Amino acid sequence: MAKIGFIGLGNMGLPMALNLIKAGHEVVGFDLSKDALEKLGAAGGKSAASTTAACEGCEVIVTMLPAGQHVRGVYTGANGIIANAKGNPLLIDCSTIDVDSARAVTAAAKEKGLDMVDAPVSGGVGGAQGATLTFMVGGEDKAFARAKPYLEQMGKTIVHAGGAGNGQAAKICNNMILGISMLAVSEGFVLAEKLGLDAQKLFDIASKSSGSCWAMVNYCPVPGPVPTSPANRDYAPGFTGAMMLKDMKLSQDAAKSAGAKTEIGAHAAELYEKYADSGNAARDFSGIVQQIRQAK
Repeated sequence: MAKIGFIGLGNMGLPMALNLIKAGHEVVGFDLSKDALEKLGAAGGKSAASTTAACEGCEVIVTMLPAGQHVRGVYTGANGIIANAKGNPLLIDCSTIDVDSARAVTAAAKEKGLDMVDAPVSGGVGGAQGATLTFMVGGEDKAFARAKPYLEQMGKTIVHAGGAGNGQAAKICNNMILGISMLAVSEGFVLAEKLGLDAQKLFDIASKSSGSCWAMVNYCPVPGPVPTSPANRDYAPGFTGAMMLKDMKLSQDAAKSAGAKTEIGAHAAELYEKYADSGNAARDFSGIVQQIRQAK
């Protein structure tokens, strides 16, 4: 078993760290939240007073941070993980960030002779708690081979997407598709309401027909057809509007950087920004169906 430093114990990071503890690893965590550190300790982990202290003597270092600037800050610079790494720790960044930041940090790690992967996740808090996450992994073959056993203890599906940054590219493209799909499903169900077609009837037909997609079958935005969807809990998240907006913005940043035209993605980003700015940032992103219903 390994000694693992885990930086970032939020809604996703904490249950992921707890699964590593359950797998028998020694986990030392750092987070700005005292409550998160206490929960880690109650589960058998250890808390540290700083990022540097959490990483000391670790064979593996995992990060789960909000954005690219946080990842760059934690890994690079005079006080960063890379500059202060001793031995040959494996670096695993599970944050969802911009592709350019992921590639820049991995390049800095490579200069120091360290293996690193970007491994953003899909599956939400439930997937983190149940160790059923999907990991989309970017990095060299050697780094992926080292990381896979640890990722398998936190997730169910582990996919090597290619070189550095490709994990982030896969996550961004996937979530752009999801965000657009949810809007299409929402518009379809709102139109059905206005035409007098029962939501369950539409679901029974469309979920088995050409209109079927994950956003409908697993996360239907209206109450009833999918009992486990947030629509049946007044849109308590799941996956918040703020998180979807973040990913949609990342997709548009990536499109601009790559010279790709994503007109539907751009419009979807605008709609999610309106949704989040209207007091729905903390509600589930599927609640955007209500914004569509109320549109004039």
